[in-house]
Amino acid sequence: MNHDEVFISPAMKINQNHPWDVDYHAARDIQQTLQKQVDLTDRIAFSSITTVAGADISWFRQENLAFVAVILFSYPDFGVVEEVFSTAETTFPYRSGFLSFREAPPLMKAFERLSRIPDLIIFDGQGIAHPRGLGLAAHMGILLDIPTIGCAKTKLVGEYEPVGYEKGSMSDLFYRQEIVGKVLRSKTGINPLFVSPGHQIGIEMAARVVLSCCRNHRLPEPTRIAHNKVNEFRRWF
Repeated sequence: MNHDEVFISPAMKINQNHPWDVDYHAARDIQQTLQKQVDLTDRIAFSSITTVAGADISWFRQENLAFVAVILFSYPDFGVVEEVFSTAETTFPYRSGFLSFREAPPLMKAFERLSRIPDLIIFDGQGIAHPRGLGLAAHMGILLDIPTIGCAKTKLVGEYEPVGYEKGSMSDLFYRQEIVGKVLRSKTGINPLFVSPGHQIGIEMAARVVLSCCRNHRLPEPTRIAHNKVNEFRRWF
């Protein structure tokens, strides 16, 4: 079965949009405009979370064909509620600081197919820990009008003090003299994650959610499983 041909009545909607086929100068202007809309208020209580979505993208090498997986989980047991897979072509080249212009359009195509709206979404990317405060998670949060968290494996910006060795240890991530996220040890003795809020969630809450989603692996379950599933999906082609 080709998952890209399956139609699921959408519940999620793109609340606002903007041109995507732009040059870097226009992309920068769009980021600076949207950044003013980022809301770092906790719009959902931790105890009220019942569903969490994870999203990931895989690419063919030297091609612009994106494979997308969006997996909706029940929380806190991480049972799979819904899986959506999609493919899309993109022409925007990879460039540090502009990842959302390459990945957001394919991601939106997949999210529009979800039949349920998640309480929050975790992305494999940055939130506000970004040169212009609008990484992939922040950008997508504004477009979808939903709480989002960026959970990256590597640092894009900022400085931090050493993180403790034990799981749950964390350190503030500073950029331009402001705290933009947490450096979080998600598993004892393993390299930390870089967690920053995207939209409609604060720094402390974002770190708490990600830590609660980390079980026996470095990555939180929503993005870890989405990563595995999107690579399985890509192998069908």
